[in-house]
Amino acid sequence: MKILKKIFLAIIGLIVLLLIVAIFVKKEYSVVRDITINKPRHEVFEYVKNIKNQNYYSKWNLADPNAVKTYTGTDGIVGFIAAWDSKMKDVGQGEQEIKKIQDGERLDMELRFIRPFKATDYAYMTTESISENQTKVSWGFNGKMAYPMNLMLLAYNMDKLLGGDMDSGLTNLKDILEKK
Repeated sequence: MKILKKIFLAIIGLIVLLLIVAIFVKKEYSVVRDITINKPRHEVFEYVKNIKNQNYYSKWNLADPNAVKTYTGTDGIVGFIAAWDSKMKDVGQGEQEIKKIQDGERLDMELRFIRPFKATDYAYMTTESISENQTKVSWGFNGKMAYPMNLMLLAYNMDKLLGGDMDSGLTNLKDILEKK
């Protein structure tokens, strides 16, 4: 009986310790990737501001070709919503809404994940002219994990987890635009 009591107290102690640690662990994360595309900025921005085009370059959109996709509003305009529903656990269900557009420069989106977990995160894409026919595209993702789930940020490197998929998507985007 004493051993069970000690094990129980040790488990309770570990849980309390983790909850205390979680108070001091960051709750937000940010991941940014960029690539240079050999096309003029205007042409690149006109392509990326249309969310439906992510079906051709985003690794996440390409992961399940059988996902049910629905659209509300006019693509490339503030308020446009692209929703997805997949039977694949890694893809899940959610929607993405265009929240703000700085024409030719920046697209801000809100991502609302429903399944496999509930979360609201933010993504953006920016375009910057390097020369007349070269554009730097940056794709950023900002997320937040509420207490005590923010403890997962100690175990998971979000830059590595998301960054590889973003790099893949940007490479696909470059291939698509440079073939046009």
